[in-house]
Amino acid sequence: MEAGSVVHPPAPLSYAWRVSVQVVLVHGIRTSATMWRSQVAHLEAHGYGCTAIDLPGHGARIHEEFTLDAALQAIDDAVRAAAERGPVLLVGHSMGGLLSIAYTGGASTPPVAGLLAAACTSLPRGAGLTLYRMLFRAVKSLPGDGMWITRGILATTVPSETRADFGAGGYALEVQDRALASLAELNIPAALRRISVPLWFVNGQYDQLRVNERLFQRLAPHAELVIVPRTTHLVTVMRPRIFNAAIRLGIATLESEAGGLPRARGEHAAEH
Repeated sequence: MEAGSVVHPPAPLSYAWRVSVQVVLVHGIRTSATMWRSQVAHLEAHGYGCTAIDLPGHGARIHEEFTLDAALQAIDDAVRAAAERGPVLLVGHSMGGLLSIAYTGGASTPPVAGLLAAACTSLPRGAGLTLYRMLFRAVKSLPGDGMWITRGILATTVPSETRADFGAGGYALEVQDRALASLAELNIPAALRRISVPLWFVNGQYDQLRVNERLFQRLAPHAELVIVPRTTHLVTVMRPRIFNAAIRLGIATLESEAGGLPRARGEHAAEH
């Protein structure tokens, strides 16, 4: 999709029994599960099961050590629990998107039916990653850990109704450099080549992490690209309604592919 387009989810399926698609949400660097409040509220209001996790070293797990193994295990635990209830749509933002790509495209195929990777089409390596780490370290060295910069960015770019969500679970300032450094160990190109389930890349029009967008599309040619206009890296909280529509597109796709098996009682199409 080109910039300026709006995502409209397909019409709900017309059968009375709906596959119980489960959504697992994986947050980005520094933030926590609270960044997904708008998405959780939307999904629950429409009767979809969802789980927003905290990665190690973040949110409710702030005192735990962040390692790639522990982060991937946290995703695996949530996905496998959700898969017992229905097909899983895995949704990750930024670092959470990269981890979700690595997990879904791992050597052992996990029970993921579809993947939505947001704000993460940049390979976490080389000069780009080094610059990102330097920027975070420079900000953290400022008085008050530079949080006045974060508050200023949120105040000027994020709507008031979602502004508090990004930091409501606290900011994982102590773990951010270590977490970023660990991402260089991920083999994202290999993972993308292995992913065969429905895949969406969702980016804000002005997101700095669009740098390898075309490469990601070449590595996963079946993926769909959604560009959210007038939006930066914080696409989930800047334009929550459009992002929620992208999730609903993923859900509708999985429902259609599953063929309406009587997994859970759903609403009639006219009730949506």
